[in-house]
Amino acid sequence: MKTAAHPGTQQASAQAPGIRALHAADNDIHLLDRLNVFYKYRHVAISILLLVILGSLLRTYTTTPMYRAQARLLIEIEDERTEAVSIGNTNNQYWQDPEPYYQTQYRILLGRELARRAVNRLNLAQVPEFNGAGPTPTRVSQVLATMREQVETPVRALLGKPAQQSVPSPQTPDEGALTDAFLSRVSVEPVKESRLVDVSFVSADPQFAVRAIDALAEEYVQQNFELRRTSSAKSLEWMGQELTKQKGKVEDSERALAQYREDQNALSLEDRQNIVVARLNQLNDAATRAKMNRVQKESLYNQIKSLGSVSPDTIPAILQNPYIQSMKTRLSDLERERTTLMERYGEKYPDVIKVNANVEDARRQLQLEISRAADAIRNDYQSALSEERTLAGALEEQKGTAMDLNRKSVSYTVLEREAQSNRQVYEALLQRENELQVTANGRGNNVRLMDHAETPGGPFTPNPRRDLMLAVLAGLALAVGLVLGIDYLDDTVKTPEDVTRKLKMPFLGMVPKIKGDDHPVLSSRVPHEFGEAFRSLRTSLVFSNGTDSTRVVMVTSAQPLEGKTTTACNMAIALAFGGARVLLIDADMRRPGVHRTLGLQNGVGLSHLLTGQATPRQAIQKLENPNLWVMTAGLIPPNPSELLASERMKTLVKNAQGGPFDWVVIDTPPVLAVTDAVIISPLASGVAFVVGSEMTRRRLTERALETLMTSKPHILGVVLNRVDLARNKYYYSRYYGYKYKNYYATSTAA
Repeated sequence: MKTAAHPGTQQASAQAPGIRALHAADNDIHLLDRLNVFYKYRHVAISILLLVILGSLLRTYTTTPMYRAQARLLIEIEDERTEAVSIGNTNNQYWQDPEPYYQTQYRILLGRELARRAVNRLNLAQVPEFNGAGPTPTRVSQVLATMREQVETPVRALLGKPAQQSVPSPQTPDEGALTDAFLSRVSVEPVKESRLVDVSFVSADPQFAVRAIDALAEEYVQQNFELRRTSSAKSLEWMGQELTKQKGKVEDSERALAQYREDQNALSLEDRQNIVVARLNQLNDAATRAKMNRVQKESLYNQIKSLGSVSPDTIPAILQNPYIQSMKTRLSDLERERTTLMERYGEKYPDVIKVNANVEDARRQLQLEISRAADAIRNDYQSALSEERTLAGALEEQKGTAMDLNRKSVSYTVLEREAQSNRQVYEALLQRENELQVTANGRGNNVRLMDHAETPGGPFTPNPRRDLMLAVLAGLALAVGLVLGIDYLDDTVKTPEDVTRKLKMPFLGMVPKIKGDDHPVLSSRVPHEFGEAFRSLRTSLVFSNGTDSTRVVMVTSAQPLEGKTTTACNMAIALAFGGARVLLIDADMRRPGVHRTLGLQNGVGLSHLLTGQATPRQAIQKLENPNLWVMTAGLIPPNPSELLASERMKTLVKNAQGGPFDWVVIDTPPVLAVTDAVIISPLASGVAFVVGSEMTRRRLTERALETLMTSKPHILGVVLNRVDLARNKYYYSRYYGYKYKNYYATSTAA
């Protein structure tokens, strides 16, 4: 009797897997999904955390207690400025930024030379902690040594044995090794916003730590003082040498200046230069005036020369002569008088004759005076010309004297400046020598030991509380990193989202893992969630195939041990419990497992049927369940693939589809192991692919699906098997609500 199909079976078969895949793809990843990874690997994380904490505690209580002693130094920089050799105005930019100076002092505190002095002062070769006399006692070893001494002392006293002698100290290490060991214990830490420096030393002996750091600090102060004195002494020595050299330079330059004055007759070069310049200016002015005078005289002279035979009395300079003008006036008066007398008395009149004589005499005197005036103009011109030439010669001679004096002045100025510069340097060096002498005679030091070290009250390391806190933090970080790393490297198929998103396959359902039972079946006592999982799977199978004919479902997996046989058996039982007539065929004739899972005898089975040694009635076994029939694999044949590809197998499946069964479930071998599943898949109406949760890598599953798809079967979906619900409790409760026990318990209580 065939099960009637639901009216909406065809539509549901086409949509149900897609709806599941779409729903899974649309879900956003919640923060709690990420936190679920830590719950999943909580045992690993807790183990790592505990290991780190235990390791830290073991290290803490097996580490030698170390004590830190600290001294405080004051380093000033002002006094250092006065020790810098400077001549005149120098740039003090280095001292304006004291950071390089302090960094240098910190390096000196950590230098080997200072450490070597402290090592020799402490006689470090005799200290057991540094001379290799034995391992430094730890807390545990100290306790054990004390207990052993408390036990051995009374026993030795009873036996009369002397007390145990101390072990002789081994060979003393070299100075370099002691220095390195000493420096490894020293640390320098400047105090912020101050000139104080904290210097500390670490040792297993608190008293020795105090002595060591005090010795180092005192040696640093002493070394700095010695360096200052040595530097001052060297500066004074250098200064004396420089003063001697500079004094010689001053004497040589002044001697050269004096010799030059003597050779060049330049005893008073500046005064001579002033006189020469003044005389040159006077001659220049006189020559200029003489030239102007000569030009004026020459103009008058040229006027006289241009007259020729004409009387020179027409020249304005002669006409303006007062004497000549008076002579002309007298001559005019005489001529008027003569004219008057001639009109009255005639030429023969004595007065007229007398007047004529006076007129002639006046005319001769006028001509004589005009001639004298013209000669005076000529003589003035000649005198002016002679004076101009004389002054021009004197001016040229004075110019030569001035040029010669200028040439002498250049060399003289060079020698004078050199002598003055040498004397200034000499005076500055002399003043600096006096200052350094005062500084060298003082006992000042710019480094002081402010606070001596005090005996530490307790060890600074190991610190159990701090170590425990760091161990917890480190353990948490390591656990988180390891868990995230494991989750990142774990590419197995774990969740339905891996099926729909990564494999791109429909999701049929999942089967929870049952601890302690490798082959659980629904016919026996199983947990409720296991049974409900297969009931859900049965629903998915019913709605994933919409045909009314017998539905043939092939069950396979990618590789062995994924639980495909158990899934096939329980799938058949679930379908039978639902009222359908089901035939379960074990087609895995290489490693048959259906008979072991269901507790049947593997006598006559599929191999006998395919080889013609049995009939279907002989090969099929009826179970107690009235709706379930099983065909075991039978004896293992030598050629399983050929038998599954034979016409008898095709006929078997065809007859089963037209026979009295509603469902035929075929269990096949893994795809990656053999090709049997690929051969059978075309005969089935659907393939259910079983994937072991957290067992099979995604790439192997994809490869198996690609291999299976070569025969172009109809993939119903993927069954996620052996899901650890307890390990992934949050995930499955959030997305799928797997809480069957709670529901059943609530239902029963109600």
